[in-house]
Amino acid sequence: MTQSANARGAIDLAALGAVASQSGGFVVEVDETSFETVARQSMRFPVVIEFYSPRAPGGAQLSQTLRELADAAAGSWLLARIDVDASPKIAAGLQIQAVPTVVGLIGGQLAPLWQGTLDKAEAASYIGELLKVAAANGVLGKADPVAQPVDQTVQEAKYEPAYAALEAGRFAEAEACFEALLQELPSDPVARVGKAQASLYARLAALDPAALAQAEAAGDDPTAVEAVLLLSDQEVAGGDPAAGFARLVQAIAATAGPDRERLRLRLLELFETLEPSDPIVLRARRDLATALF
Repeated sequence: MTQSANARGAIDLAALGAVASQSGGFVVEVDETSFETVARQSMRFPVVIEFYSPRAPGGAQLSQTLRELADAAAGSWLLARIDVDASPKIAAGLQIQAVPTVVGLIGGQLAPLWQGTLDKAEAASYIGELLKVAAANGVLGKADPVAQPVDQTVQEAKYEPAYAALEAGRFAEAEACFEALLQELPSDPVARVGKAQASLYARLAALDPAALAQAEAAGDDPTAVEAVLLLSDQEVAGGDPAAGFARLVQAIAATAGPDRERLRLRLLELFETLEPSDPIVLRARRDLATALF
């Protein structure tokens, strides 16, 4: 089908992929330009600073432990990581003699914690004591999640099998690929749009020519439900979603009971073929609300 060749162009993959590739955590990498900003945040919530070097033995395991503890704390404190090789001035200014070294920051004041590696229970105990000091000093705020973007090339590559199947006309395979991505990340907007597109193209690929002729003969009768469903699919896949949405809204306003519900569900499904913020979708959602109520 010619419609499938433009599937990627129907959405902004880069923009949606950026959203999908972010995970809200409580870990931030700090350098000499951002250190002051993080230090000011310690006036609102405790900051745990990890001074590390990729060359330090055992440092990777401690880093993973601290990440897990920070995310589990859900904002009770923020983990700020400083690579001493990349930002030597900070380490020198705070007289850090070895790595890994972990210190606390409360209200702009340093609180030494430990030097070297610890297991998870020991690290949690030290940080627990830091939180008690913070509470005693009235530093009780919560850190906001920090977006951690992944490599965009890797992010886009995971969609390639699904899009390859979609563009080759293997719509069931494409839908399954997108569904698998949604199982991994239910909020993935690229996979959500891709699955809806694959489902649309699959319906049209299985279309009986006689059914199409009957639909076209029904013309603009909003109560001819099967015709409305088929023609709106064609309009959306053919690059005119506004017309397809309008056809469905008109039919929803003219029907009731199970017929209206079928039309409503199809319209919601077709909304998924575009970005949620697309003006065409927003306008059609307003029209749907008017038709229903």
